[in-house]
Amino acid sequence: MEMKKIFQKSRFFAKAQASIARSRLSLTLALSFPLSFLSPLSAAPRFSPLEQQQISIETTGLFSKSNTFQIDFTRTDESDYSFPLPVGKTVAQSQGSIEIETTKGDAVKAMFSGTVRLSRKSSTHGNVVVVRHDNGLETVYALNAQNLVQSGDHVKAGQTIAIVGGKGGRAYLMFTIMVDGNKINPNIIIDTRSHALRKQIITFTKEAGRVTLKTKLTEEQLRQKAEKAQTMNLDSNDPFKGNNVYRLNLDMIKDWHYPLDGAHVISGYGGKRHHAGVDIKNGPGTKVYAAFDGKVVQSGNFSGYGKCITIRHAFGLETRYSHNSKNFVNVGDMVKAGQVIGIVGRTGRATTEHVHFETRIVGRAFNPDYVFDNNANKLRTGTLQFKKNGSVTRLK
Repeated sequence: MEMKKIFQKSRFFAKAQASIARSRLSLTLALSFPLSFLSPLSAAPRFSPLEQQQISIETTGLFSKSNTFQIDFTRTDESDYSFPLPVGKTVAQSQGSIEIETTKGDAVKAMFSGTVRLSRKSSTHGNVVVVRHDNGLETVYALNAQNLVQSGDHVKAGQTIAIVGGKGGRAYLMFTIMVDGNKINPNIIIDTRSHALRKQIITFTKEAGRVTLKTKLTEEQLRQKAEKAQTMNLDSNDPFKGNNVYRLNLDMIKDWHYPLDGAHVISGYGGKRHHAGVDIKNGPGTKVYAAFDGKVVQSGNFSGYGKCITIRHAFGLETRYSHNSKNFVNVGDMVKAGQVIGIVGRTGRATTEHVHFETRIVGRAFNPDYVFDNNANKLRTGTLQFKKNGSVTRLK
């Protein structure tokens, strides 16, 4: 009997020691957990009766410490995101919401992890679920045939929260994204065609009761976007693609080289002679460089241009370099920005050694000064707007 008591006491003390050890471990982990990983809504939310009834309502505490917060979607893993109807198709958009059409009985998925704020039947939205996500967003899933979650339930990204319903004999989901009760365009967050989450950093700012947002691509994404632009079809010479307006963002061009090192302008664009380019000069025998990556579409003697080279670039431009003494490239060659393509000369109608440099859109010349600062020999910044009638405008 005495041995039994001793055994029970030893088991009691062992359990107590184990409990203390677990508590110490939990405290150590809590103290060592990096605060930078905490979301704008890291604490478990408790919803008021009004929050459980009203679809559009301010998010308590979201902007309490600052009028700005950020979501970095570039760090979001595939398992942390789900399109609301993975096999659905976006068919319409109105008043900040999108309609995602699918088949009857399909499962509605939570976009991100979070807590169900509202789950009820509404006269305007039918069975509706609102999820407040850990990252600060809220998503609304409306016109459901059946809600499968209740207010206060914690859900994971991709978890089924409802059965799709619809209206007027159509099976579809009415889906909305909100920040602090304000609807935002879902296309900013997701590609509604491919269902992919847009990998970007978004800054949300609240001023005078309104929430504005600003998107930002990472440096790596900007580089990839520029590279993709350079691999466009160079056999096509029409950047308008059926539109009346084409905009060229010069800031997206990372690789460039002024056609002639140390050059100065000896004759500008236009004037009484209707000069189609600018004449730039250095010394005889100076190297001529390709301004941008591209494909050589003309090289050889060309009327009054003498020995001339024309290069087509992926972003819609063509550049022309003439009066050369030598051409080093042939039609069909792919060239890189800064590659030597010729030597300065005075062939054709030229009275002195120089390069006649042109910039063109769909074969129509425009002032190269829109693209290059020809006095500083540098690429300009900003966006150019071209119209099919030939007009060119620099946008602020």
